[in-house]
Amino acid sequence: MSAPERRPRVGVVVLHMGDRPVELAHALDTLHAQEGVDLDVVLVGNGWEPKGLPEWVRTVHLAKNVGIPEGRNIGAREAGGELIYFYDDDASLPARDVLARLADVILDDPSVAVAQPRGEDPTGKPAPRRWVPRFRVEGGGRPGEATWFWEAVFMVRREAFQQVGGWPGHFFYGHEGIDLAWRLLDAGWHIRYVPSVVVHHPATSPARHEVFYRMNARNRVWVARRNLPAPLIPVYLGVWTGITLARVHDRDALRIWFRGLREGVSSDAGDRHPMSWHTVARLTRAGRPPVV
Repeated sequence: MSAPERRPRVGVVVLHMGDRPVELAHALDTLHAQEGVDLDVVLVGNGWEPKGLPEWVRTVHLAKNVGIPEGRNIGAREAGGELIYFYDDDASLPARDVLARLADVILDDPSVAVAQPRGEDPTGKPAPRRWVPRFRVEGGGRPGEATWFWEAVFMVRREAFQQVGGWPGHFFYGHEGIDLAWRLLDAGWHIRYVPSVVVHHPATSPARHEVFYRMNARNRVWVARRNLPAPLIPVYLGVWTGITLARVHDRDALRIWFRGLREGVSSDAGDRHPMSWHTVARLTRAGRPPVV
C-alpha cells in the first residue's frame, strides 16, 4: 500500500491597496490553480476595504496603509498553515506546481526556513539583480544555499518565521527582507534559492516609490543597528554610503538619502539582537560578509 500523498497547508498572504485590480485578479487565478497543497488565502486590504473577491479568499481590512512588513505580519497571523507564502499582488504563478515544489524544498529538510523561486518578467524584460540572491546573476544564478532572499514571492516555514519575531513592522518599506534573513540565519536556519521554480513578476524599479531614497537609507541604518556587532556597524554604513554615491548621481535624490541616513541614526531602530560572530563567519564563508 502506497504512502498517502503529502499535502502541505500553506497560508498565502497578499497585500493590496485597491490600485491593481487586473493584476490582482490574475494573481489570484493562478494561485487558485495550484495543485498538491491546501491553501488558506488571506488578502490584507492595506488602506483599502476588500471587495469583489472570490469566496475562497479571506480578507482583513486595515483602515490605513501600515506598510508592507506590518501588513504582512497581520496577514501571517490570520492565515493558517505550517508554511507561509508571501505573494505580491502583481505576481503570478506560471505553473500549477509552484507552491508544491517550494513546499517540498522546505519540508524535505528540517533546517530550511525559506525557499525562494526565480523571478521572471512575463514580457521578457531582464530580471533585476535584486531578485537573485547571488553576486553572479547570469542564467538566473546558481541554486542552493543563500544568505538573503527576494521578499516579493517566497515561502517560509511558520515555525522559523515566528521564532525570530516575523517582519520588522516599523520599517514600512525597504530592507525588511535582509533584516528577517539575518535573524533567521543567526537562529541557525537555512535559506534555499530554487531557480528551477519560476514565478512571474513585472520588472520595475523600486525608486518609483516616493519614499524610496529616504527609507532605503533610514532602514539600512536600522538593519545595521538591530543586527550587527557594534564594530561592524560603521563599516557596513560606510560601505553602503560609498556604493550609493557611486550609483546615484541625482543631487536631489542624494539629499533625500542623506536625510534618511540621519533619521536612521537618530530614531528608534527597534529591538537590538546583534548576530553572533559565528554568524558573521558563516555569512563571510558564503561570500556575503555582513558589511556589504
